[in-house]
Amino acid sequence: MNNKVKKKVPMKKLQDKINKQPLVALLNSAEKEDLAKLILELAASDNSIKRRCLNALKNRVDIDNDLKRTAESSAALSLWYEVEFELSELDEYGGGDYGQEQEVGDKLCDLCDLLGNTILTKDDSEELLEDILRYIKSGNAGMDDLLYDVAYATCKNDNDLRYLAKHFEVLNGDWAMEHARRVYKRIGDSEKYLQLRALKMRYGNDYYDLATFYWENDEKDKAMDTAKKGMNVAEGRMDDLRMFLAERAKESGDRGTYLDYLFSQKTECLTLSSYKDFKKACSAKEWKIYEPQVVEKLEKNDDVGTLKILIYRKEFEKAIQCFRKICSDKSYYYFGSSDILSAASDLEDKYPKDILNFYKLLAGNLNVSVPRKEYKDKAMAVKRVQHLFVDVMKTPEDWRNYALPIKMQNIKRPAFQEEFARVISGWRELQ
Repeated sequence: MNNKVKKKVPMKKLQDKINKQPLVALLNSAEKEDLAKLILELAASDNSIKRRCLNALKNRVDIDNDLKRTAESSAALSLWYEVEFELSELDEYGGGDYGQEQEVGDKLCDLCDLLGNTILTKDDSEELLEDILRYIKSGNAGMDDLLYDVAYATCKNDNDLRYLAKHFEVLNGDWAMEHARRVYKRIGDSEKYLQLRALKMRYGNDYYDLATFYWENDEKDKAMDTAKKGMNVAEGRMDDLRMFLAERAKESGDRGTYLDYLFSQKTECLTLSSYKDFKKACSAKEWKIYEPQVVEKLEKNDDVGTLKILIYRKEFEKAIQCFRKICSDKSYYYFGSSDILSAASDLEDKYPKDILNFYKLLAGNLNVSVPRKEYKDKAMAVKRVQHLFVDVMKTPEDWRNYALPIKMQNIKRPAFQEEFARVISGWRELQ
């Protein structure tokens, strides 16, 4: 093996070597027309070359500002066509591998940055938007958010945004129409915004959007009427709408209505975090009123959120009953979610046998050949069994009686033994 380090060639020597190349001699001898023709041919065959030439020449050649702006616009469009070559593949095949998608995403971000500092010519802008909207309409490339960002980056004033919004309307998809509404709202075209908003009033978010529009335009009564109507007729996605009404009640000093809305919001999907948030918002007197309603909801649920709240409330007997019901449904715990493992850890001291059985179930079949990653997962489950026997139940002999047969059954599985020895203390010495 040759370990010699290559010596750096001095810059002057390198330049002398380049100067002696035939290409240099040919370029020095060529006529201007021949060089221009050569560059145009190269640029026509490769957009990256075209862009590099535009960027280099516009800063080195003495040209007027109009031509410089046109060159900058053309360079930006050239970058788009570099991206578009790969984007078309993603669109055709419904996406690509991670590396390709990352590369296209990075280039679209670069294009957004470039467009932020570039004013496109009318022709270049229309050409770029036509292509962008075609890919947005298709939706197959998996780059919708970035494509919308590029579309917005082409806009420099309200007229550009209005032009874009009209094209979003033509696409007529839910997300495109949402963007059109946002644009009309942004540029202050209330009539057009309300026209499009009226076409889709189904979810709580739709009513929230309209209510905030009225509120921001100082039409408070319309805002409240819209929000209250949404609470009665909307088909879901109520969070923002509910909190809008809660904040209005709080601002008006209507403490009872504020807490009612907040209670609905925080208990719709009870978690330990939402439970704590609501309790913190209540005074001691208010909590006495709402706590029975919270308890009623807890008694109707058997999920991990409920389990963690019961443990937090130190209602351990109810917690273990909830835990047993959860464990009867493998979809909750089969892969050992962090929430259920955390809850199990909290119950170890009081109900070690239940938790021991749970940890054993997590380990699954321990006499089967599987990929190394699965051996690692099984080892983590068995480590929890070891912890229960040794640290909690103080019965190390029971741990040995459990673990030794597992080790012997898998003695011919080297990957199994390596992963278990790496994870479980004393595994190699076990005999």
